[in-house]
Amino acid sequence: MKYCCLPILLIIFISQAACQQPARPDKQTASTNQDRPVGGPCECCDAWKDGMPEKLSWQTTIAPPGEPGELLEIEGIIFKKDGKTPAGDIILYVYHTDARGFYSNGPDVSTCAKRHGHLRGWMKTGPDGRYRFSTIRPASYPNTTIEQHIHPIIKEPRLKEYWIDEFLFDDDPNLTQKTGNNQQKRGGSGILTLAKNKEGVWMGRRDIVLGLNVPAYP
Repeated sequence: MKYCCLPILLIIFISQAACQQPARPDKQTASTNQDRPVGGPCECCDAWKDGMPEKLSWQTTIAPPGEPGELLEIEGIIFKKDGKTPAGDIILYVYHTDARGFYSNGPDVSTCAKRHGHLRGWMKTGPDGRYRFSTIRPASYPNTTIEQHIHPIIKEPRLKEYWIDEFLFDDDPNLTQKTGNNQQKRGGSGILTLAKNKEGVWMGRRDIVLGLNVPAYP
């Protein structure tokens, strides 16, 4: 499955970092045996709950102070299946490589969380469906032509977590027309147009439609 990075992990060296204790997930958002499976196979997607803060906001800062790389901020609205109604109580979990292209210094919460590296974060939408995260622009995997990307996972109440198309950037020299044409557009198009603001921060927007092109979605 393209979304998961097991083959690429052969070239990724993950460093040891200080342990991060797993927080107790909110009972309304934690996975349960009653959650309905959607979206098909999702390798390591359950790492969304490993180390998740007890309280989530609609916005988060992922990159710690001093993290090397170009600053990036992405925002948008998550809509219900109709593509018009904002969706509240939705968790968006994202993770990505550092400025060298590694999933580095992952926490020892679980094997999958460690593989996701330290640049990972969570948002939970309010009634307006908005989300926003600040981080650094990820690098391509070393010595490859893999596109710069951010992995997103969606967790809705009463549904199992599922992946949507990666966040990609239309100015990435590794992003080809073939790649764009091969996108499944799960949740809608993941290709963003970025522009720098006056502070030199890359800014982008992506709206997400729950269940769009997601198999077995109710």
